[in-house]
Amino acid sequence: MPSAPARHAGDPAPPVARTGRVVAVLAFTGIVVSLMQTLIIPLVPELPGLLGASSADTAWAITATLLAAAVATPTVGRLGDMYGKRRMLLVSVVLLIAGSVTCGLSSSLVPMIVGRALQGLASGVIPLGISIMRDELPAERLGSATAMMSASLGVGGALGLPAAALIAENADWHVLFWTAAGLGVVAFLLVVSFVPESSVRTGGRFDLPGALGLSVALLCLLLAISKGADWGWGDGLTIGLFVAAVVVLLVWGRWELRAREPLVDLRTTARRQVLLTNIASVVFGFAMFAMSLVLPQLLQLPTATGFGLGQSMLVAGLVMAPSGLVMMATAPVSAKISRTRGPKVTLMLGALVVAIGYGLDIVLMGEVWQLLIASCVIGAGIGLSYGAMPALIMSAVPVSETASANSLNTLMRSIGTSTSSAVAGVVLAQMTVSLGPVTVPSQDGFRVVLAIGAGAALVALFVAAFLPTRRRAAAGRSVSGTVRGASGAAVVTVTAHRADGSVAASAAAGSDGGFALAALPAEPLTLVAVEHPAVHETVSVGAGATQRHDIDLGAREGRA
Repeated sequence: MPSAPARHAGDPAPPVARTGRVVAVLAFTGIVVSLMQTLIIPLVPELPGLLGASSADTAWAITATLLAAAVATPTVGRLGDMYGKRRMLLVSVVLLIAGSVTCGLSSSLVPMIVGRALQGLASGVIPLGISIMRDELPAERLGSATAMMSASLGVGGALGLPAAALIAENADWHVLFWTAAGLGVVAFLLVVSFVPESSVRTGGRFDLPGALGLSVALLCLLLAISKGADWGWGDGLTIGLFVAAVVVLLVWGRWELRAREPLVDLRTTARRQVLLTNIASVVFGFAMFAMSLVLPQLLQLPTATGFGLGQSMLVAGLVMAPSGLVMMATAPVSAKISRTRGPKVTLMLGALVVAIGYGLDIVLMGEVWQLLIASCVIGAGIGLSYGAMPALIMSAVPVSETASANSLNTLMRSIGTSTSSAVAGVVLAQMTVSLGPVTVPSQDGFRVVLAIGAGAALVALFVAAFLPTRRRAAAGRSVSGTVRGASGAAVVTVTAHRADGSVAASAAAGSDGGFALAALPAEPLTLVAVEHPAVHETVSVGAGATQRHDIDLGAREGRA
């Protein structure tokens, strides 16, 4: 697909002011999208009366968003790599606006579910934003920018709760969704005005069978996880959905391995660094969400329970909000640690901080200020880890696969949070106390959920320990050259691979074919030049001082 020349290592860096605007706009857009997670929470107890439906039916207003997000995230990421990340970012924001308007006009269940599903389809914004940053920002700004963009997922959720509670308590509930639509319009206009289109595109044919297969598998898996408690974990429908998810995933995996242009490159995903980062993301997503499930309930349960703090939804939201600000504040810290010690160390440190925060919460839950401190400690750990995950992913995949790889990582975190919600629901449903005619979760039940969250964080720490240790680059080690023989305005990327197949560096060639790969390790490397969508030339490059290596794609007879 024709595209403009990409910025590469040899090009001048964009002006600082412009890159600052790009980062701010993308982070704001990520926060707006993540607000959708908590927007409806203040309305959940009132939805049956507002929509004239049962509690079981109105729960679909939350489930629909989860399922739509799971389907959209990997698909939109791949489409972004193929046809333009900014283009798909704008499409996602339009879907968010449409969903918010639909909910704002709704007065019955079906339009509400449709609107919430449309909002969920916008969930690919954050991985798309991270991918745009990789393509557009200079190397010295990339770490802190991607850490901030990744943290926006938690920031929006934390800040959205008190804002939604304030609106819900003082205005008509439809105002929540009209506010969301207004923020979406602002985000759309800012993206159009300040965010450039990434010229790194693969083109090619979209893997429709792969997208459908993965969507069916994810729908079966997440539907079983989110509804298993209501239907019964031993119910035939729940078990059938789990079995269907496994079968479809196996068939899908076989298809992806054989497809020439797969939706998800499973060979890249199976690389040690990518695989372990995604496993750690699932576990960490599980650990992170326990705080969101436990703390609001502890704050709002009546004092008659002996451990509830009897606060309003607004106060509960205000207690949770500082954790979002802490996540944003730790983004540059995460980037600095990743730059000096490597993202593996940052991820391990973040997981340890989260485990410590849950440990504090287990013993300190009798006062509002105690829960505030614990949530801020956990928020700091989340901010550190969320900044490290995209850095680990992007350092292990070619630049042409950035959006799809980041989208898959975001999906892994979503699966973790969904599983966390199901497990916590089972625990709290089993460990209860009676409060007059009402049964509520017991204090021991909350402590068990917090302990599970701490344990999950320690498991993430254990998994991260097996990530490859960052190799230090030799001073001045770089490779530059010219790619000749590319057809027309094709996009060409050059990637340096280590002996184990991991990516040492990747850059897009400029319009003149020039490329430059810097900060390379002093070891034998293999250069792979890709004229998208097919690999055309492989050139071995030995270790040593700064080198020049030209690549001739025109001399590729019999190679593909």
